[in-house]
Amino acid sequence: MIRIDKVTRRFGPLEAVKDLSLDIAEGEIFGLVGPDGAGKTTTLRMLVGLMDPTQGSLSVAGLDVGKNLDAVKDQIGYMAQKFGLYGDLTVEENMFFYSDLFGIDHAERDRMMAEFLDMTRMTPFRQRPAAKLSGGMKQKLALMCTLLHRPRVLFLDEPTNGVDPLSRRDFWEILYRLASEGMTILVSTAYLDEAERCSRVGLMHKGRLIRCDKPAILKQQLAPQCFRAESADLRAARGRLQNTPGVLGAEPAGAALHVYLEAGTAAADVERAAGDVRLNPLDPALEDVFIALIRTEERHAAA
Repeated sequence: MIRIDKVTRRFGPLEAVKDLSLDIAEGEIFGLVGPDGAGKTTTLRMLVGLMDPTQGSLSVAGLDVGKNLDAVKDQIGYMAQKFGLYGDLTVEENMFFYSDLFGIDHAERDRMMAEFLDMTRMTPFRQRPAAKLSGGMKQKLALMCTLLHRPRVLFLDEPTNGVDPLSRRDFWEILYRLASEGMTILVSTAYLDEAERCSRVGLMHKGRLIRCDKPAILKQQLAPQCFRAESADLRAARGRLQNTPGVLGAEPAGAALHVYLEAGTAAADVERAAGDVRLNPLDPALEDVFIALIRTEERHAAA
């Protein structure tokens, strides 16, 4: 449903996206994950036709984005990071306005509005001005307006950034329902716990796709390299570990210290070299996987 083929996007000397290739199947929820500046937003903006690639090609729903942009727009919905609806209009008035833009007849509009308002639990707020909605409700309204023309592919750029945990959970329940009905969803996020909800994730770093797979497989692949450190003084232990050969990183994780080793490095060798440290195998979260991969990339770049 989405195909990215060897795409690069440059801004002067800066390569925001570098030789990116990716295929996303129909009905999949795909998470594009990475820190700020990784190239996530640039990738989404190219896919929806707001920006041309410097080289390479992109297709959505079997249509070349560069050659058939008007046809592509009929197939997609796009939610940008910034809330873009009209704050002085009510929830209902915003939905009326966007249904008119999409050329939806009133009977179909009323049917879909009732469905979406019920699905998002926004019916009690249909007469509330958009400017007076909470952050989570604003995102739900933006999603409803994006869905009015029944797109086959939905692009979401960090849709829950700054949204409270309960609203984030509600938002993801809606996404699961849409995907179960066959919609393809590409969502960019900096929240690693959200990325674990996706069918597959692509980890981006400095414009490059460094790993792509199901979250469970990514965690399984990196598990042998992830450890939890025990020491009488974790702060001092962290300093020693960061200077120990074979250690990719030693990162605080709440009150714990997570340690990531290079492939092939034995935990026992690190314990002897660092002193007063015990490394216990860690069942990694996706955040651990991402940090370990980033540290590996940085080590290779430095070499």
